[in-house]
Amino acid sequence: MSRYVVMPTWDDVPHLSQEQKDELWGSIPPHQREARSKGIPVLGSGQIYPVAEDKVKVADFKIGPDWPRAYGKDVGWNWNGCVWLAQNPNTQELFLYNCYKAGHAEPAIHAAAIKARGEWIHGAIDPAANSSGQVDGKQLLKEYVRLGLHLHKAENAVETGIMKVWQLLSTGQLKVFESCLPWWEEFRNYQRDLNGRIVKENDHLMDATRYAVMTGLEHLEVDPEHDKARRKREAEETVYYNEATISQNWMG
Repeated sequence: MSRYVVMPTWDDVPHLSQEQKDELWGSIPPHQREARSKGIPVLGSGQIYPVAEDKVKVADFKIGPDWPRAYGKDVGWNWNGCVWLAQNPNTQELFLYNCYKAGHAEPAIHAAAIKARGEWIHGAIDPAANSSGQVDGKQLLKEYVRLGLHLHKAENAVETGIMKVWQLLSTGQLKVFESCLPWWEEFRNYQRDLNGRIVKENDHLMDATRYAVMTGLEHLEVDPEHDKARRKREAEETVYYNEATISQNWMG
């Protein structure tokens, strides 16, 4: 005699309204949603961000000079990872438009690559950089600041950060440029083991994304050169307006 188990889904629970289902869905960690809502057991590793790529990926475009930007940075000797975010000032949408991943190099090499993407941009760095060294025990945070980076220690509440990133991805508030190939490689393989623990392999850009979202967004900055030009235009327009008003009043 064959035996099998049929797991109920939320659709089999008539007393749950759609509003209650939506509320429950939002409160459940991404890797548990299929099991909790559809009764699908997790028999293997679970993707941490179960979002279809075509919902997140966008073709590259030129970021406007008035778009504020920030980055997140993960550190390590084997790999250093950075991701850059820009925010549309009109819609508040976020775009992950650039990434950097390299290893086995001194901080000066990484700092030069980061500054080449905008020396004025502020970043959120792995807080462990304040107490660990890459090669010789130097404090990396101080070293990178000495090298000219504008850095802030990132909030490292891992599960909270993952939830925040997932919410931005799933609601379409965070898009990723298709050219960020190292980021996409990590995204596809970012998963949990059978015990629900994050697999800590090839995840430096995923960590950098968390830092950028959790802390980098608090330090979004517009290119100061663009801001300087804008203020100059506004000042010139004000002077012109005042002169025109004085002339009109005198003529009248």
